[in-house]
Amino acid sequence: MASHESNYREPLILGEKTWHQITEDISFPVEGKANKWWWIVFSLSALTALYGIGCLAYTIGTGIGTWGANKTVGWAWDITNFVWWVGIGHAGTLISAILLLFRQKWRMSINRSAEAMTIFAVICAAIFVTMHTGRPWLDYWLFPLPNQFGSLWVNFNSPLMWDVFAVTTYFTISLVFWYSGLIPDFATIRDRAQMSGNPLRRSIYNVLSFGWSGNARAWHRFEELSLVLAGLSTPLVLSVHTIVSMDFATSIIPGWHTTIFPPYFVAGAIFSGFAMVLTLLLIVRKVLNLEAYITLNHVESMNKVITLTGSIVGVAYLTELFISWYSGVEYEQYAFLNRATGPYWWAYWSMMTCNVITPQLFWFRGIRRNLIATFIISIFVNIGMWFERFVIIVTSLHRDYVPSSWLIYHPTFVDIGIFIGTNGIFFTLFLLFSRTFPVIAMAELKSILKSSGAQFKH
Repeated sequence: MASHESNYREPLILGEKTWHQITEDISFPVEGKANKWWWIVFSLSALTALYGIGCLAYTIGTGIGTWGANKTVGWAWDITNFVWWVGIGHAGTLISAILLLFRQKWRMSINRSAEAMTIFAVICAAIFVTMHTGRPWLDYWLFPLPNQFGSLWVNFNSPLMWDVFAVTTYFTISLVFWYSGLIPDFATIRDRAQMSGNPLRRSIYNVLSFGWSGNARAWHRFEELSLVLAGLSTPLVLSVHTIVSMDFATSIIPGWHTTIFPPYFVAGAIFSGFAMVLTLLLIVRKVLNLEAYITLNHVESMNKVITLTGSIVGVAYLTELFISWYSGVEYEQYAFLNRATGPYWWAYWSMMTCNVITPQLFWFRGIRRNLIATFIISIFVNIGMWFERFVIIVTSLHRDYVPSSWLIYHPTFVDIGIFIGTNGIFFTLFLLFSRTFPVIAMAELKSILKSSGAQFKH
């Protein structure tokens, strides 16, 4: 088959791979035994998750008075973490949906892991928003459920309710998109289980694959469904964090009441999401021996996206400073001066260093293609984006219009424990996913072998 891609483009699949070899390599983590690195990382993640679950149980049993929030800083650690996790969840759908619509072949090695990251990140985000209500066992009141006592509706005018609907819709579409893409690969695992004489595995994956036959009609419908879901998911990428930003923008708190928040939040979410995808993929390619499929070319492409979105975030920070000065409103001007020079100056300058300065190193090709440098910078970006949310929320709340109510916020060990615990939950879920589902969309990857495989580029 003739190649339809320029030979100057770097291959996306390294080595002398065949269709069968791709199946073998990607199925091995599901069918074989886990190596020691997987067990080490999984054990650490599971222990961290258990600690976080213990802190959650303590909060439910005692109340949210165990948190460091006070009468002035009523939103602090929990909402910071909620926005951070929702932001991380953005890149999965972005890679899957938008890059699919733009026919970008490099998405095929990373979209499956990125979609899984979205699901697990939104689950972690949901933990904070449900706990923040104080009575999580009554959280079903957030939904407009019919009842026998008359008209009892949620407050649709509240931006917090917009969050509920936006995040729930986003999660549902992302879950369906992720699962539908897995069906052909589930069928491959099913067929291999049948040939190897493993009836239990065959039965499980037979149910998961919905009896996928792999005929032309099934593939035609699969591709049409993928495009429809990508079309539905794309606007949701933009809508979810826009809605989250409006929680702040519709208030009158200095530092929040600004129209730049929606695009600023969306760019920041994509920025942090891509950084987390990189962190995960660099671990996965090493632990699962997938270096031939997650190549330097993939890493460099994602680093370019990080450079772009990081630059947008940097411009947004400067725009905020200009708007606060140009507005002539003394409260607004003080809010930003307080961020840079007040009690939380360390958080502000950590944010600026990690988000504005560090990603600019990717302008150098040597750093952009260096795996260790990429891993370190991706960690820096994730830290910086967490500080961004902390700065926006805590520094604006701890000093508002009335100096008599000014207070300093300090997180408790429960706050910190829950946050660390959600990181453990996230990595534990992802590692379990890597052992039960194919982490690369092998059916899609085979479709580009003869155009992007190394042995076909001469």
